Amino acid sequence: MNILITGIHGFVGSNLVVALKEHHILYGLDIVAPEKEGVVKTFAWEDIESTSFPMQRLPQFDAIIHLAGKAHDTKNQSVAQVYFDINTGLTQKIFDFFLESTARKFIFFSSVKAAADSVVGNVLREDVIPTPIGPYGESKIAAENYILDKLKNKNGKLKLHDDKKQVYILRPCMIHGPGNKGNLNLLYNVVKKGIPWPLGDFENKRSFTSIDNLCYVVEGLLTKNVASGIYHMGDDETLSTNELIALMCEAMGKTPHIWKMNRKMMESCAGLGTLLHLPLNTERLRKLTENYVVSNEKIKAALGIEQMPVRAADGIMKTIKSFSN
Repeated sequence: MNILITGIHGFVGSNLVVALKEHHILYGLDIVAPEKEGVVKTFAWEDIESTSFPMQRLPQFDAIIHLAGKAHDTKNQSVAQVYFDINTGLTQKIFDFFLESTARKFIFFSSVKAAADSVVGNVLREDVIPTPIGPYGESKIAAENYILDKLKNKNGKLKLHDDKKQVYILRPCMIHGPGNKGNLNLLYNVVKKGIPWPLGDFENKRSFTSIDNLCYVVEGLLTKNVASGIYHMGDDETLSTNELIALMCEAMGKTPHIWKMNRKMMESCAGLGTLLHLPLNTERLRKLTENYVVSNEKIKAALGIEQMPVRAADGIMKTIKSFSN
């Protein structure tokens, strides 16, 4: 297949190139356009947006994978409009191109944060009514809605069974893998310094997405006849923060320092932190200790598989070991 990947130089894009280059012909679209092994050519956004190089002059593609976007930045929430300009605006542009092109498959990388900032109940599934909080999730759901609106017929009903065009909205939870510098890396640096984890009394469950499992799913969507729709993506098993720390210590040959400070006391300290504007406040404590479990049953059923190829703990361990390289 001829495949166009936007955001090809990012973490997910780079991994997809490795996973797909042997069996497919790959093209890229990014803010920069250096050569990349396994990629025929990477186009720059500024090139294709100029009047001298309209999108119609791109090669004919069989599939488009849209990764380009502004990542969720918990440390520095940029001006909200930036998220909408990139996550929503670019998606609208590339999806319009897809509809006009000969490409049959479109994979849009959204996020579980488009569905919910927190999971109410036991598991987050695709039928949840989206309630994103903040510009990242809100800009992603706006992009989703644009895609879905474009797929509606004259009667306002979704055309999700069109054999000519198949559209997949993927909502992965936190993606990890070698080379990814995300929140796992921040926790790793805390553990590496030997700083005790005082929240051991909170036994939470969180879903993660191994980059290897993600690439496997994308390959399946490209090569199998999967129905269009929204699909959540995560590993089969959940992990608690305590288990993450234990895995990190195992990778480093250290003994875990997990303190089970009284839960009520820590909640009171967080409440005081909210009043005094301290680093540990109620909201931060919730983020560090809450459950966020995402179901992957729909995507597995669509691909006809019973389990993901990589176990959550194995994927996390592979990621952690890469931090020390």
